[in-house]
Amino acid sequence: MNARIAPPAPIDPSPDAIMRNARTVIATEAAAVHTLESRIGADFVKACQLILACKGRVVVSGMGKSGHVARKIAATLASTGTPAFFVHPGEASHGDLGMITSQDVVLALSYSGETDELLFILPMIKRQGIPLIAITGKPGSSLASQADVHLDGSISNEACPLGLAPTTSTTVALVLGDALAIALLEARGFTSDDFARSHPAGSLGRRLLLRISDVMHSGNDVPRVSPDSNITAALVEMTRKHLGMTAVVDAEQRLLGVFTDGDLRRALDDVGVDLRGATVAELMTRGPKTIGPDKLAAEAAQLMEKHQIHALLVVDDEQHVVGALNIHDLLRARVV
Repeated sequence: MNARIAPPAPIDPSPDAIMRNARTVIATEAAAVHTLESRIGADFVKACQLILACKGRVVVSGMGKSGHVARKIAATLASTGTPAFFVHPGEASHGDLGMITSQDVVLALSYSGETDELLFILPMIKRQGIPLIAITGKPGSSLASQADVHLDGSISNEACPLGLAPTTSTTVALVLGDALAIALLEARGFTSDDFARSHPAGSLGRRLLLRISDVMHSGNDVPRVSPDSNITAALVEMTRKHLGMTAVVDAEQRLLGVFTDGDLRRALDDVGVDLRGATVAELMTRGPKTIGPDKLAAEAAQLMEKHQIHALLVVDDEQHVVGALNIHDLLRARVV
């Protein structure tokens, strides 16, 4: 019967030692990133030019920890205007190589530059004339020497005290990937609207893409009364439509004003107003804040906040009332 080997006794360092170790890691990685800045030059520009000229997609690949970084780089590229996807180099030699076309660019990550799985598929990539960009820490490595462009991700030492776990090296590779993505974003003129289109389910997508017409009440759900309506009729309309206000419109549905809870309170405070005989036209607010149906919902939130109001009427170019919304509609749409 084999004797079970006992695990090493855990070390319980002091709080000061824990904080000191963490700060050392951060300082080590920050220094490596700072050094990386001076290495951005002609090779980086050429890498960007290859990707900008690419008619296909950027295929990002790497093994182990480099593979995890490669997946993140591919995702960042794809979300910032550069179509990209990750291919596992081990799977590539078992069929996934068919995912790569002659219209693509390959971005390969390997700190040693000698990863067998990557080197094994290089002949097939080169045979198709596919441009190869390599990120390695060894400029003289096999991968670096066969690449059309080599980006130097070398470091002086890992943050791991054993010098074994990829830490500083993966951080540097990740920063290089981010630098590529953002440089390409700027070169393409990629905008916040473009970003939102690839993130429609996120809060940014909702803020940037959702239009007033998507969230407003329309048709019979819009509260509206004529200017000669009495206060009771206006209150009934406000209560029925649940927006805390009603539009006051002429016979052609053009906006004349708005009657709100605030207008009612002010009328109640004015002893000179005969509420039983007054018409809405006498008490309404003229020239209310409005918004167009094609405007962004985020603009409605900004307008409400700026003027400290809780509802807006939506009008077309000829001032016809076509909709209405309040702060609760924006909350439900998660715009605010």
